[in-house]
Amino acid sequence: MLSYWEKTHFLKYDLIVIGAGIVGMSTAIQYKLKFPQSSIAILERGVFPFGASTKNAGFACFGSLTEILDDLNMMPEEEVLALVEKRYQGLLAIRKVFGDETLSYQDKGGFELITSQEVSALDQMNRINKLLMPLFGKDVFSVEKNIHHYGFGKDVLHIVRNKFEGELDTGKYILALWDKCQQLGIRLHTGAEVIRIDGQQIHVKEPLTNDVIQFEALKIAICTNAFAKRFFPELDITPGRGLVMVSTPMQNKIPWEGAFHYDKGYVYFRNVVGDRLLIGGGRNLDFEGERTETFEVNSLLRTYLEKLTRTIVFPDQKVDFEMEWTGIMAFGESKKPIIQRVSENIGVGVRLGGMGVAIGWQAGTELVDLL
Repeated sequence: MLSYWEKTHFLKYDLIVIGAGIVGMSTAIQYKLKFPQSSIAILERGVFPFGASTKNAGFACFGSLTEILDDLNMMPEEEVLALVEKRYQGLLAIRKVFGDETLSYQDKGGFELITSQEVSALDQMNRINKLLMPLFGKDVFSVEKNIHHYGFGKDVLHIVRNKFEGELDTGKYILALWDKCQQLGIRLHTGAEVIRIDGQQIHVKEPLTNDVIQFEALKIAICTNAFAKRFFPELDITPGRGLVMVSTPMQNKIPWEGAFHYDKGYVYFRNVVGDRLLIGGGRNLDFEGERTETFEVNSLLRTYLEKLTRTIVFPDQKVDFEMEWTGIMAFGESKKPIIQRVSENIGVGVRLGGMGVAIGWQAGTELVDLL
């Protein structure tokens, strides 16, 4: 049951964005900047963005050495190069728009741990540096000369440094997007679960009464990543859950800085404020079990990350974890994001392949151009 005021002022917009994560807010902001007189609303079913936007690890990365080599086994060189460029340019864009201080961006580099399983990748490093040279103007990857001070386990034979990667505060990035939306007069409706889309009509379930509220928009942007398949089953989207854990403050100061990758990027860790270890990933141990839209913690992955912490990251040290959470990402047969029109007035910007921080803003740019 809606009031006269609600029906008159809150239901009709020029653009409605479904999903208030990185892509959704990026799309709304850039549409408003391009069309200042437009009315825009964002519909979000959660209290916070539902998915991975506030649940990621804060890595400002575009691909480790072994990740890029793995991509080259499945994709042509030009596609891999285009993907790296999109990710890197996306990171440069958000740093320019919001500023490093606002994002708490740290330019301390990315690092990959190399064990006997990956040591052959070092033979390909010069080839990859040459491939990436047109984008960066200098070598991206180099081998660290002295790795003993890192204190990693004996299985770590080498460390490859990526001088162009960094890390940021995920929460501050979302706050910056929220602030920009507010400054531009973009309305954000939380607790607004979209149950159906019919042309320009968007049907939303009211959480307290279960009544259906009907919104209307000239243009609609679907930015719900893995959950977009609920509206368009034909899209090549597979959900992928990611686990992240954060320790209590370490007794000894952590001897390294930067964003670290392990096992072709499936595991990642970093030092967060207060000498806490943040570690996550491991879904390659149970791809099938992690193809889910539920947010439970997979005990197999938790045990695996705890073991890696004891044997690789801080061998023989006691590390207690006090936080854990999961986020839902989206993957598919291709690593390219899906940014396309699905009807005359509806566009989608989804399937970011776990790289939402890097390509979320750029995905919004492309989606606005389509709309």
